[in-house]
Amino acid sequence: MEHVLVVPTRVFHDLGHFQGFSRDTALYLEGLLKPEHMSYRPRAEMEQDPSFKQLIPYVVFRYTTESGDVLLFQYTRGKGQGEQRLHSKRSIGIGGHISSDDAAAQSVYDEGMRRELAEEVRIDTTYKAQLAGLINDDLTEVGKVHLGVVHIFDVETLNVYPRETEIIDAGFRPVRELLRDREQFETWSKICLEALFQ
Repeated sequence: MEHVLVVPTRVFHDLGHFQGFSRDTALYLEGLLKPEHMSYRPRAEMEQDPSFKQLIPYVVFRYTTESGDVLLFQYTRGKGQGEQRLHSKRSIGIGGHISSDDAAAQSVYDEGMRRELAEEVRIDTTYKAQLAGLINDDLTEVGKVHLGVVHIFDVETLNVYPRETEIIDAGFRPVRELLRDREQFETWSKICLEALFQ
């Protein structure tokens, strides 16, 4: 049984509850990632328990053309991916749960993000990474038990490829196209598109 990293929802509320997107990464991550707030609990239980938030690194790959057009890596979630409630939805985020398997690393969060990226995509390009914000969505059943930490990876080339067969129709698309089709996307991606790329 997989055990995933969680923090009590009350800690998030004490730091300042928000719905949607927040750019105040320093405030939240400093508070949430304190050792006394983190624990590893059975994933199956945590998916149904809104008194805890599962921390999810959510990486967005961005490519800017010489003329200034912005493209994002996007894909459709296949039916074999872990979170059934997101099947067949489009997404701009790559990432997943931080597991107890990551706990031995010096930075549990960074190790979890690195492992999830390595499992899901092949990155054959250099990139610059930056923290962009956090996503909270208490309006959906999935969102009530997760808290997203958004990272933007600015890639030098378009050489990002799916490793998993359940990452379907993957590739870079212009932001304007994704915004036009935003209703096809999972809620977190829609929040990111509107907050960061509108």
